[in-house]
Amino acid sequence: MSEMRYSKEHEWVRREANGVCTVGISDYAQSQLGDVVYVELPAIGKVVKKGGEAATVESVKAASEVYAPISGEIVEANAALADNPAQINQSPTGDGWFFKLKPSDPGELAALMDEAAYATYVASLS
Repeated sequence: MSEMRYSKEHEWVRREANGVCTVGISDYAQSQLGDVVYVELPAIGKVVKKGGEAATVESVKAASEVYAPISGEIVEANAALADNPAQINQSPTGDGWFFKLKPSDPGELAALMDEAAYATYVASLS
């Protein structure tokens, strides 16, 4: 498994061997949301810009946007989340991923935080 990178908005991105990047929200983000009850995923072929809205997640507490941590074209959405949005709570960095995209600027990955920097960032929030 490739290294995960994180945004300050609590999205993670993992570049797969084929160059496609898988995107989801961090464990911290899902814990702040509470029980996820609904997810609106992006359409295949949608082009997203770094920092732009890509998906919506609703929990018992609130609705939140999921932002694209890098720019690219959506090539897959996790359809299993429609029937089981709780996967986001149960496995936020595994089966609870939101979408996969083909990056338009792979260099954007380098600007994101690694796991250690993200852990420090999250610790600074409390």
